[in-house]
Amino acid sequence: MSRTLTVAPSLWLASCLLCFAHSGHDHAEATPEGFAEPMPDEWTSGDAPLRFEVMYTRHHLPDQAQAVLEKLHGGFGVDRREGRGETYFTVPGAGIVRLSADLGKAELIATDADMRDVNMHNATVWLDADSQAYVSYSGNDVGKVFTTAPNGALLHTLPAPAAGQAFDDDTVTGYFRDGGPFVPTDADYLDGRLYVTTGYSPLDYVLTASVDLSDGVAMSWTALAFGGRGDGVGQFGTGHGVTISPDGAEVHVSDRKNGKIEAFTRDGAYVSTLRLPDGAWPCDVDYEGEYGVTGCLFGLDHERGAPIYVLKGGEVVSTIRPKEDLGLEGFQHIHDAVLREVGGVLYIVAQAWNPGDFAILRQVM
Repeated sequence: MSRTLTVAPSLWLASCLLCFAHSGHDHAEATPEGFAEPMPDEWTSGDAPLRFEVMYTRHHLPDQAQAVLEKLHGGFGVDRREGRGETYFTVPGAGIVRLSADLGKAELIATDADMRDVNMHNATVWLDADSQAYVSYSGNDVGKVFTTAPNGALLHTLPAPAAGQAFDDDTVTGYFRDGGPFVPTDADYLDGRLYVTTGYSPLDYVLTASVDLSDGVAMSWTALAFGGRGDGVGQFGTGHGVTISPDGAEVHVSDRKNGKIEAFTRDGAYVSTLRLPDGAWPCDVDYEGEYGVTGCLFGLDHERGAPIYVLKGGEVVSTIRPKEDLGLEGFQHIHDAVLREVGGVLYIVAQAWNPGDFAILRQVM
């Protein structure tokens, strides 16, 4: 989108930096010291009615997380149980960060020593049959998937498949038999099964593990695996994120390099493909009500900074550009975004990568 400012670019940048220097500052209402007039209303991004402004920046996070935020390279899990709404993610070197349901508070919670310094490439909150919540984090640099309680207590660690593990696909069996690395990039849960993407490895399949909750949490790898590296139907250039569809009928895999989100049945059969605009590298997809959201590592024009797309009915209905339109200079590459609805207003929680950054955007009403 185009934007007309009433101030010189140098003043605009200075005011932006001053504004962001205040922890928890409301971007839209701020008038930084030394700035002669209110910030322009044009500091919004997206397509009406799904236009967004900055609500919080990295300064909303605890000091310990801010100190190491450049290492941020992960994703968010949202507790969507009735009456809840907390959002979880990790910052390597700081631990698990929990955002309150109203997004107004960010706090570090107890984090097991085995997890604190690990890069958790993504997070997901999933529920058992009794609506008890668990949070699974994919440790891509250590080859493990960690599952905790919402309070951060470590309940289970899923290691790499053993060399003798048999899979339905001979390629996968041979890969682990020959010592190929397990590099989990995301995980999600459906009906007793955990689905794990491995897009940062040459394997690039979705693996599955059975989940037994009869006595704590126990997981074991199953024979089901699907996908594989390639650009054909049902294959991935980089299977980066996995999300269960809102109706629980499909497994959606975000293929970053090939610019698409592919849908599979819970048993791994290909269903359909949602193609994003040219040049998009989607990292993951998240759903809230009738909308979906995906943050992209790249867009077609790399100079503009990466976009966040809001989806509805399989179509892009709003394009948000945090760097170009909202002055978030750290958002050249977006690694994850989730959508929240609070009080009838939509919010996007987003993080950038290389270096890491964080922001919460609010729908302009």
